[in-house]
Amino acid sequence: MNSNVHLTRWLSRPGDELVDYTPVADEAMVSALEGELRGRGVRTVRGTFVDSSGVLRAKQVPLSRLGAFNRSGLGASNSWAVFGADDLLCMTPRFSAVGDMRLRADLDTVVDLGEGVAWTPLSLVDQDGVALDYCARTVLRRQIRAANEVGLSVVAATEVEFTVYDAERRPLGGASYGWTRLSGYEPFVDALSRSLESAGVPLEQLHGEYGPGQFELSVAPANPLAAADLNVLVRVVISRVARSFGYAVSFSPKPFADAIGNGAHSHLSFRREGRPLLSGGDGPHGLTPEGASIVAAYVRYLPEMVGVLASSALSSTRLQPSTWSGAYACWGLENREAAVRLCAATRGNPHGANVEVKCVDPAANVYAAYAALVGVARRALEFPEELGPETTVDPADLSPAERDASGITLVGADHAAVLDRFESSSAMLEVLGEAFVETTLAVRRHEADLVAAEGIAAVAERLTFAWSA
Repeated sequence: MNSNVHLTRWLSRPGDELVDYTPVADEAMVSALEGELRGRGVRTVRGTFVDSSGVLRAKQVPLSRLGAFNRSGLGASNSWAVFGADDLLCMTPRFSAVGDMRLRADLDTVVDLGEGVAWTPLSLVDQDGVALDYCARTVLRRQIRAANEVGLSVVAATEVEFTVYDAERRPLGGASYGWTRLSGYEPFVDALSRSLESAGVPLEQLHGEYGPGQFELSVAPANPLAAADLNVLVRVVISRVARSFGYAVSFSPKPFADAIGNGAHSHLSFRREGRPLLSGGDGPHGLTPEGASIVAAYVRYLPEMVGVLASSALSSTRLQPSTWSGAYACWGLENREAAVRLCAATRGNPHGANVEVKCVDPAANVYAAYAALVGVARRALEFPEELGPETTVDPADLSPAERDASGITLVGADHAAVLDRFESSSAMLEVLGEAFVETTLAVRRHEADLVAAEGIAAVAERLTFAWSA
């Protein structure tokens, strides 16, 4: 079994084949996979889970322990769930020095990274192997299953924006979106493309972005669990390649106080009983009634979802008007200032119609972000929403009275308000669960305390590489 073939099956698997927990592999599968990886020169298997602050935490085992990594998992304190981005444990009554959990490797998703190392995503279980409610990967699995139960299937992809620094910690040069951003660092860009291909990542495009030293890449869509896993894998590959050149890479939403930030714009499309919901209908730009309800729900619940889509204290400095960050809760066809951008089914859009949620950033827990987006889409079918008027201009160009009349709100500039709305949201509580909401509030309010004590510039500098792999 070729590792890339294994990865391709995982990426192309329909969401309705998922169960809401990470299964234990049988001995025959473990033996076959271990043999395949050994034949490829793999010596070590490294697993990652994404904590509530969006940071990748990891453990590794020698290849001979692959079965145990999945069957019993590796032990860790449950307080790992409340690590802050600065590595401080943000204890709560539920998460303290008392208790234990297990990090279970998902052997459906094992990727050879080269140089003797393989990667796998981890899920959190208790000592009896029961999935834990504060495991974001499990929360996402459950929301996919809940969506499937009402006939909704979702495919998704997240754009990956990142900032690259040279050995002297200066951002790489070259014009924004320019040829020189690529040609000036061709060995790095080429190595990155080859490493992604070797890992089986379905890379669709790569280019220099607007900010200093900034790049962006896009990958093909998949079911939301695979899309979230893929986002983590891509970050791991980017970081490994950067280190091999003596470079450093930042996924911070705001690596520079006075420059554009890194986003993680998420694209989603929807089908019900085989029919696309964002095209072929009688609504605006071909929306079906159910598709219009999903778009409307995203706009309505965005102020509450920002607490998990862009909840870092640094996120508020990125979510500013007229920066293409999606600072306003509104929708519009190809409107890059609307937080919910509708991309219609055209010849230039080969994957079909989709919605881009622009306010998501790389400091989010990608699994929880997708869980929120899938969960709100599912709720939009159960409790239909009425689509409001389309925003056809930059909302910042409207007067406050015009924005109020259209129901357009600024969603992320006030970090304290973001967290308060998230905490009081019954929708987010239903979708994400009490335990995950608790961990998120603990770590994000700690970031707010850091900013109050040190200032946003100092915190931005301290956390520049917090979300790297």
